[in-house]
Amino acid sequence: MSLYINDQEWVIIEVVQGELQAEFFRGFLESQGVPVKLNQEGAGRAFGLAVGHLGNVQILVPIEFEIKGKQLLSDYEAGLLDVQGEDEESDFFEDD
Repeated sequence: MSLYINDQEWVIIEVVQGELQAEFFRGFLESQGVPVKLNQEGAGRAFGLAVGHLGNVQILVPIEFEIKGKQLLSDYEAGLLDVQGEDEESDFFEDD
């Protein structure tokens, strides 16, 4: 399914539960150069729902970024990306 926003075609590449997860993926994709828009049912957003149909959030990207966006999400979910998490050591605080 695609939507037109300001004469640009956007496609849904993923549907996730809750705004928190959607915002995480938005940040991840945007950090990789992929523009993102999130779409959630108005009632779900108004009541802050994160479960059920009203908690679904659609992740949309411009059609020209569809393949890249899907591949990035797939690689992330498969654990193929080198992402430094909280539990990994960082040299930021190391003494010289």
